[in-house]
Amino acid sequence: MGSPRTELILGGQKSGKSARAEQLANDWMRPGGERSSVLIATGLPADAEMAARIVRHQQDRATRTPALQTEEEPRHLAEAIRRHSAPQSLLVVDCLTLWLTNLLMPAQGNALTADELRSWVDALGDAIGQAPGPVVLVSNEIGLGVIPMGREVRAFVDTLGLLNQRIATGCDRVTLMVAGCAITVKDSA
Repeated sequence: MGSPRTELILGGQKSGKSARAEQLANDWMRPGGERSSVLIATGLPADAEMAARIVRHQQDRATRTPALQTEEEPRHLAEAIRRHSAPQSLLVVDCLTLWLTNLLMPAQGNALTADELRSWVDALGDAIGQAPGPVVLVSNEIGLGVIPMGREVRAFVDTLGLLNQRIATGCDRVTLMVAGCAITVKDSA
C-alpha cells in the first residue's frame, strides 16, 4: 500500500477480516517509521461475552500490531475519520457492522430513523472520500446465508447490505475474506 487508497474488507465471522486489516496496517507502517496507523474500534461491551471478546481483540492486536493506536468510537465514525486522517496515517475502522448495530439498536437512547441513518451513512461516505490518507474498513457479509425468520433481523441484514454497497462504491478496493484467504472483488488501482 504505497499510495493512499481505501479498502473495504468483507467476510463472515472469523473469516480473517481483522487480521487482514491489521496486516495492511503493519505493511503501511513498515517502510521507514514515519507512518502511523489508528484503529477506530466501534464495539461496545453490552454484555459479558462481548466485553471478553473486546479484551481478547485488544490483546491480539497488541501482539500482532503493537504500533497500532486505538480509539474507541461506537457512533461518530465520520467525525473520527476526519479527526485522525492524515497523509502519513492509515485508518482501520473495525467494524461497520457493530457501528450500524450501535445506530439502529442502541443500548441506551433512541435508534436512528431511516432518514437520519441515510444522513449518517452519507456523512461516513463523504469522510472516507475526503480522507487525505488511506482508510481500511471492516464489515461483515451476512447476506449469503439463510434468510432470517424475523422481520427485524431481515431488515438489519438488508440495511447492512445496503451500507456495504454504499461504502464499496467509494472504495478503491473491496476484498472478501473466506477461511483466511483474501479474494479481490474490486480493484480500481
